[in-house]
Amino acid sequence: MNTEQAIQLTVAATREGIFAGRVWRDGVGPCVVTLRTGRVIDITSRAITSMRDLCEADAPAQVAAAATGEDLGALADILQATASGQGPVRLLAPIDLQAIKAAGVTFATSMLERVIEEKARGNPALADGIRRDITRLIGDDLSKLVPGSPEAMTLKQALIEKGAWSQYLEVGIGPDAEIFTKSQVMSAVGFAADVGIHPVSKWNNPEPECVLVVNSRGAIVGATLGNDVNLRDVEGRSALLLGKAKDNNASCALGPFIRLFDASYGIEDVNAMDVALEVDGPDGFHLTGGSNMRRISRPPLKLVEGTIGPHHQYPDGFVLFCGTVFAPTQDRDAPGSGFTHKHGDVVSVANPKLGALVNTVRSTADCPPWTFGVSHLMRNLAGRDLI
Repeated sequence: MNTEQAIQLTVAATREGIFAGRVWRDGVGPCVVTLRTGRVIDITSRAITSMRDLCEADAPAQVAAAATGEDLGALADILQATASGQGPVRLLAPIDLQAIKAAGVTFATSMLERVIEEKARGNPALADGIRRDITRLIGDDLSKLVPGSPEAMTLKQALIEKGAWSQYLEVGIGPDAEIFTKSQVMSAVGFAADVGIHPVSKWNNPEPECVLVVNSRGAIVGATLGNDVNLRDVEGRSALLLGKAKDNNASCALGPFIRLFDASYGIEDVNAMDVALEVDGPDGFHLTGGSNMRRISRPPLKLVEGTIGPHHQYPDGFVLFCGTVFAPTQDRDAPGSGFTHKHGDVVSVANPKLGALVNTVRSTADCPPWTFGVSHLMRNLAGRDLI
């Protein structure tokens, strides 16, 4: 999917429902926006200084729908300006002060791929043989196995006895979900931004995911799309390198907008969501794939319960990547080499009810550095007499 196709899909997807996002206005700074009849409306005010404030409202969709604001222009034009890097208004990632969390190993297929990464110690040349061995032992369809159930614990014991146990199987079928910090507050990139691959990595891939938007009370208030860029060789060398594998400059992409929960869209839509992925490389390579939330082993509500509660609070709320069933095995170069990114790859993550998030892969060192953090946001809002 190219940028123009992503723009068309996003415009079509946002004709129904209540959407919220963030833009950068030259001479002003970051602003909270909503969409109305194909127009982008700046609703920033003392009551809605940030996306965090909107999501903390008792009924965010109603607040966004009722808020007055300034018309910034047609959505299609602002998406195009964002893609070209020109124009006075450009899209940002749709979150600001929320923590950025992720759930790992939530699908059986991706669980098996994590086991393969671990057994291969980050060497993609070994992956095919290990994949056959692991599948022969435990099969490739664990979709009906409830994590933490007696049946899961029986399988766990059998795998231990066969010497096939793994820390990834522990979080895949054990009682506790893997919840980790994907990226830092304010560090996410949005629509048409570059996404970063650490130069040390030689085996990596995109991860198309549904991302839940959760307030400080643990209520899911909306959903968006995400690309949880993953360095398979780094994490495969050791799970203790998860931070290096996941949290790098421009390695977390979100957007293009948050669809707020209302009568037209809610958790049932999330539970049934298909997330489509396309990769178009500068070498002519084309990859399609995706993820289906119906196949998730740990339902979204359970993932949220494992993230927030008496054990952990998030006063500014958080977003939660739900994981993906997508794990690319298609050879890109030599037979048996599997898939890995090349700089210049265009990655799209799409859903007909949320739009399309499109990004271009670069080295982390070549992506624009992250320079606008929480302190800069606070100073900007204070300078605008909003706080």
